[in-house]
Amino acid sequence: MAGETLPGVTREESSDARVVLHVDMDCFYASCERLREPALRGEPLVVGMGYEDGESFGAVATASYEAREFGVESAQPISQALERLPPVGDAESDDEPAGHYRPVDLDFYESVAEEVREILHDCADVVREVSIDEAYLDVTDTTAWRTVGGGEEGGGRERMLAEGVGRHLGQRIAREVGVPASVGVAPNMSAAKVASDHDKPDGLVVVPPGSVRDFLAPLPVTEVHGVGPVTAREMGEMGIETAGDLAAADPDRLESRFGSRGRELHDRARGVDDREVTPTGRPKSLSRESAFAEATDDVEEKAEVVTGLAADVADRARRRGAMYRTIGIKAVRPPYDVNTRARSLSGPVDDPELVREVALDLLSEFDGDAVRKVGVRVSNLSFADADQSRLDGWEGSAAVSTDGAGGASAGAEETEETEGGDDEASDATDGQVSLGEFD
Repeated sequence: MAGETLPGVTREESSDARVVLHVDMDCFYASCERLREPALRGEPLVVGMGYEDGESFGAVATASYEAREFGVESAQPISQALERLPPVGDAESDDEPAGHYRPVDLDFYESVAEEVREILHDCADVVREVSIDEAYLDVTDTTAWRTVGGGEEGGGRERMLAEGVGRHLGQRIAREVGVPASVGVAPNMSAAKVASDHDKPDGLVVVPPGSVRDFLAPLPVTEVHGVGPVTAREMGEMGIETAGDLAAADPDRLESRFGSRGRELHDRARGVDDREVTPTGRPKSLSRESAFAEATDDVEEKAEVVTGLAADVADRARRRGAMYRTIGIKAVRPPYDVNTRARSLSGPVDDPELVREVALDLLSEFDGDAVRKVGVRVSNLSFADADQSRLDGWEGSAAVSTDGAGGASAGAEETEETEGGDDEASDATDGQVSLGEFD
């Protein structure tokens, strides 16, 4: 781990500042596959669905850093991935780049994630699990921003106690579970999130109190937690290119352009974020979204991505023991015309095939339209202990359609609307499925 600690703290102690850790598992699905197949380490590796048995209809769940060098990205149609990085054995020559492909095995990934969770909860009393590969921890009660060492015993370098906690956590995950994690340590959630993304993979970045604004200032505005590409483009039109520009901007002007969210993003760019780390409640909805490299009106390409998203959402619901009464899609026309469609069922179900059928049927309304982004969502969730239900088809279901506009991050995203707390939006963390928005 890099163990990078940023300078600039003028206060010797910051006993009143929170100590927040953000843990992000690096290319988690690929790391899990390498855990059971060590020979895959260092090799281009793509985890996805739809390429088995010669098929090329599905989506990439995650791609290792080695695979990304050849243009393979998370949420990309598997057909494109196969074109850019042929499977090992299919390459025309030994000199042609080739990658290893593995099917998604969510049960295995969940078992690995559970081992990680046990470590997280052992290291902190307050843990907010954001997704299978991402979590926030509040360790304020067990550590501090006080510096120690500096003498011969400390190796000549002063270290903050908070840095030691972050280092210990990452090392425990690597040693006991065998998968890499990047850790960000900061006095608030949004800064910790940015810090964990700053030195991937297997990184440790510490941003002490008093240095958050200076740390963020030179970064592109898209690095500010909550700023997606659409918002960044609009900010660019206002002359805002970096987090420092955003911090220096007129908050009234930002609020006029972006509503209350504009002032919130302005605060985050200045290092101000008063949110508390709260344990995640049961989700009220689950969704996945994927953005196309360019807007497309290709019916098969849109259907291919929606099919993969539907399968992922249904799997997530099943793993959480959730049934759903509403299935919906999202289609975003350029430049950012957000449209949602949903169909309510007569009762709660657990039926992945039904999710796919309904999602594709709703998507057919946009057959003639170019879209830049699509999403699939299940909502009206039920966690009853009764036997899970199934419906043969969805005849008799009530259709509910809504049109609207709103902001969401590009890339592969998950959403979990939770009880008793706001969604945590993170813009495509490390190419691995993460939280996003589906409004």
